[in-house]
Amino acid sequence: MRRIAVAGHICLDITPALTGPARLDPGLLFEVGPLSLALGGSVANTGRTLSALGADVLAFANVGDDSLGEILRQALTTDNHIDGRLSVIPGTSTSYSLVFEPQGSDRTFWHHVGANGEFDGAEIELDGIDIFHLGYPPLLPALLRHDGAPLHDLLKRARAIGAITSVDLAVVDPTSEAGAADWNAVLRTMAAQTDLVSPSLDDLTSAFRIDSPFSIDLVDELADRLLRWGVAIAAISAGEHGLFIRTAGAARFDESGPTLASLGPTWADRSLDIAPNGVDAPVTTNGAGDASTAGLLFALAVGATIDQAASLAAACSAAIVAGKSAAPSLVNGISPKITDLFPRALA
Repeated sequence: MRRIAVAGHICLDITPALTGPARLDPGLLFEVGPLSLALGGSVANTGRTLSALGADVLAFANVGDDSLGEILRQALTTDNHIDGRLSVIPGTSTSYSLVFEPQGSDRTFWHHVGANGEFDGAEIELDGIDIFHLGYPPLLPALLRHDGAPLHDLLKRARAIGAITSVDLAVVDPTSEAGAADWNAVLRTMAAQTDLVSPSLDDLTSAFRIDSPFSIDLVDELADRLLRWGVAIAAISAGEHGLFIRTAGAARFDESGPTLASLGPTWADRSLDIAPNGVDAPVTTNGAGDASTAGLLFALAVGATIDQAASLAAACSAAIVAGKSAAPSLVNGISPKITDLFPRALA
């Protein structure tokens, strides 16, 4: 099994169980349910699903020298069997999100960047890594300096050793430090060194400051832009509308490392629209996009076809929405066409 590194943004998700609408009225007290404390962010969410599928996962991220950092480091390795190589940054606080998820409504986050603000990837040791995935550059301001030069350099180092490079984005807050970045320049710089990019449609429209509702034409326009800039695989998720995968021509795959180049004959010049799997009793959408990305990365690691990769991505996302771990037995039940991936992966 190839080694997959997940790097970048990590935090603790602190989620109160809400019995009604989220309210913030001065001077009033509102009763809520029990508090859930869980690993969050791209590194934890993507790494946890990859580990559940059976991948060999390394995790690189920053935490603060505080009690939340200790909780996070123990949970990452103990609960998820991930090789956590986290850097403790003295004098900083660990990132956390307060997650408000009223029943029947989308989530609202209050987020503290914390030690993630210092992450630039310069100290990551990449030897022995076959796939390198970076999550949430909009929440990693040190990577965005000089129009994304540190981001470009980190991905270039990964490609230089023959690794598949992968990036997932996050919504760009226009009032944040990331909101002041030139995202056309950052994403163009990033794309030149990225094999797979797996943002949500909201991630891209916020970065490019596009105020348009979902449409296939919009998805195609943004995917084409990323492919023109150098990406081999653009996988754009759009919530209830599904997952949209567009790929570059065979020549782009041939330019990649040996693992991705070997997939060119079946992955190049493809366009897939994948509807989400129905979930009878949805529990949460938190981490569903990261789980979809994990499915794509796992599929690349085991040499799956692009159709199998798309099915696995959708199945992993559905498992998270159902409040479950994306174990092989569960995702097989959601999408039987991916059954033969796991004996190869775990052999």
